[in-house]
Amino acid sequence: MKKVLFAACCILYLQAMAQPAKNVVLITIDGFRPEFYLDSGWHTPHLRSILRNGVYAKGVNSVFPSMTYPSHTTIVTGVWPARHGIYYNNKPAPKDSIYWMASSIQVPTLWDLAREKGLKTASLFWPVSAQAPVDFNIPDIGSLGEKVREAYSLPASLVADLKEYVFHQTTQIDYGTDHNVAAIAAYIIKKDRPDFMNIHFFSVDHFSHMQGRYGELVHTAVHDADSSVGIIIKALQDAGIWNNTVLIVTGDHGFHDIKTKVSPNVWLKEAGLISNLETGDWKARFYAVGGSCYLYLKDKNDDAILTAVQSVLAQRSDEEKKLFRVIDRQEMGRIGGNPEVAFALNAIGTAYFDNNSNGVSVQPGKGGGHGYFPDEQQIQTGFVAAGPGIRKGSIVREMNVRDIAPLVAYMLHLPLTTADGKIPAGILSTNK
Repeated sequence: MKKVLFAACCILYLQAMAQPAKNVVLITIDGFRPEFYLDSGWHTPHLRSILRNGVYAKGVNSVFPSMTYPSHTTIVTGVWPARHGIYYNNKPAPKDSIYWMASSIQVPTLWDLAREKGLKTASLFWPVSAQAPVDFNIPDIGSLGEKVREAYSLPASLVADLKEYVFHQTTQIDYGTDHNVAAIAAYIIKKDRPDFMNIHFFSVDHFSHMQGRYGELVHTAVHDADSSVGIIIKALQDAGIWNNTVLIVTGDHGFHDIKTKVSPNVWLKEAGLISNLETGDWKARFYAVGGSCYLYLKDKNDDAILTAVQSVLAQRSDEEKKLFRVIDRQEMGRIGGNPEVAFALNAIGTAYFDNNSNGVSVQPGKGGGHGYFPDEQQIQTGFVAAGPGIRKGSIVREMNVRDIAPLVAYMLHLPLTTADGKIPAGILSTNK
């Protein structure tokens, strides 16, 4: 009798594993690093369970700059920033003008293709997703405020339903807590079982900026993100779609510890190339996004000003030159970076850029940062995936964030023909 029962259980298990993928849940942990699942000291049982039952990457290369918004846009398009048009989190001008409307994306997204196929979709706190063609949407709107976020949430009744049924008649939802984001996802999964769902957790990034790579609060945030993944897994199980779901957990960038803050606009102001950034009185300026900064010329064709900036950099002291390297236009093109700038600087080691044009050009810094060129191991993000069609026990040595959209498209049979990325060898359980 025991042998018969064991055999029946094996058959049911194999049948479940043989089911084709019908749903894809794509989770990003902002600031996700491979060590979170490779090192047991981070206490991430859910991530390590996905690793054991599926595939994982030793490292995933980001984009340039390795920032949240351009990286997340690459994840849902499969193309470089130069093609999708989201070059940073914020636009250089006007001040504090973030990229947040999905209409800013210049190429087809997974959302577009899913809508065309008639799939049910959900997107939670994803950058550059306001008014995206999804059925359930709570967008990431940066610093625009919760009233704006809720005004752009879909369907129109979603926020009121969440306040009543998920958060027990609260008047204000704390959207900044990963567990709350997971609770919202669980509610939508139970209610409508989306075919494709993408979810963005961002507490790890917040505390990594505050404390650096190994702060106590970073450890707590990583544990919270992992348990939030667990909430979503349970929701998929309770909804009866776990065996048909491919679950992907990835990220946008890693982190460097910061010890030195560099203000290259101070050098340009000293050279007479900047009078007042606030009023737009400048001939050349650097736009800093943490680990990198980008040279804008008021007149893009002014070769004399470009030469002047190059001379300013050449005149830096040996100690200052150790803090950065120049990313020229050719290298920018190769990495798919912003095509509108003359060149970029990449901070080296524990250095970090800001946009100040007054005061001291080099001073001590603290905390953690990203935005660097994506060829550095500490800036790599992570990837684990499991579910039908995913090869169990496989390891990918290195992949890119632009490879994720082709994987999702393959699982959902979406005709993504515009991607720069491709599905890395070893991820699928069948040859491709």
